[in-house]
Amino acid sequence: MTKTTKTLLAIAVFAVFLAGAVILYNNLSERYPAENPLGTPEPGTQEPPVQGVSESPEPGTTEKARLEAPDFTAVDDEGNEVRLSDFRGTPVVLNFWASWCGPCRSEMPAFNKVSQEYSEDELVFLMVDLVDGQRETVETGRAYIEENGFTFRVLYDTTQDAAYTYGIRSIPSTLFIDKDGYIVAGVEGALREEILRRGIALILESE
Repeated sequence: MTKTTKTLLAIAVFAVFLAGAVILYNNLSERYPAENPLGTPEPGTQEPPVQGVSESPEPGTTEKARLEAPDFTAVDDEGNEVRLSDFRGTPVVLNFWASWCGPCRSEMPAFNKVSQEYSEDELVFLMVDLVDGQRETVETGRAYIEENGFTFRVLYDTTQDAAYTYGIRSIPSTLFIDKDGYIVAGVEGALREEILRRGIALILESE
């Protein structure tokens, strides 16, 4: 895939990603009546090492679109290559983070707690550390995970393939992907446990 093609893909993906946040709000508003059913992501999202390109979608034009989550390659803690497509057939919670990012750190305990309630046959958590080799390295990311005793699956985006493919503008960012590999919803900003669970409910319900 050429750099131009990947740039165009990043534009398209993130446009629908932003629309997905609207879809999530609408879906959850209907299913979970409350004063603020979706809740507001924690303030202070951080700029990641790699910045994608995005365009805002026209209102009302993408709400019913189904976008297949683009594949990417990252490495696990042992340096083995892992692809998103390796988990096709199982719903995926895909999160982009870095250890220096305050909002990312604030949501990690909730992600870890909820991830322990599911086997990877039921639901996969892919926590993608955006590594730039300077501000964030595999070593700093691994140290943060170990210090906090987190047990979810962590991938390291050492080539910045994932961040570039998805046009990530700020972190944390989370995508909810159904078992068929389609993006159901997405949210920029730190998630409260309640909202994380609601997003998971959407992709489990689509099975």
